[in-house]
Amino acid sequence: MGETIVLPAQTSRRAELEADGWVVIARSFGAQLDSARIDRQRLQALVAKAEGSVRELADADVESVLRLDAMTAEDYPGSAATQHTPLDRRAATPSASRRAFGAFGPDGDLVAMTFVDVEGTKAETQFTVVHRAWRGQGLGIAVKAASVLTLAAEGVTQFRTGGSADNLAILRANDAVGYIQDEEWVTLGRNVR
Repeated sequence: MGETIVLPAQTSRRAELEADGWVVIARSFGAQLDSARIDRQRLQALVAKAEGSVRELADADVESVLRLDAMTAEDYPGSAATQHTPLDRRAATPSASRRAFGAFGPDGDLVAMTFVDVEGTKAETQFTVVHRAWRGQGLGIAVKAASVLTLAAEGVTQFRTGGSADNLAILRANDAVGYIQDEEWVTLGRNVR
């Protein structure tokens, strides 16, 4: 596949491009959760249900973050709109504006994490990932729920997230946390001859 274009799914330009031979190669979404709709008890239960422990990540966790990121670098579905750039030490280090939350297995290994950029009262999830061996156990849900609970308690009122519409696990996690999908995007591509 050669050139790609990412655009809102409902735009009239999509029909024009498809008529010209472009095809949908990936779908992505955006979703929002406002603090007034947060069900704190439910989110606390989702965090408590996780095997191991869930907590905010700190500088001391950077090596674990880099290790999990390297192990899962090829696991992000989708296309140009949902690509994950592998973390370097700076991007793996949490800060006041780049918060991170992780789930640790009983042996202390980091097995799930989410990174969230915070600006004032708005937060946007950059990515959430779970180690292959730990998928299907609610850990992606738990780290997203922990991020919402912590940041809402600090005054964040609007939470955004997104990702590949082909990633059923993240769609389920977002639904469980309370996000409402409000954007749909398509990636169009065409063969270069």
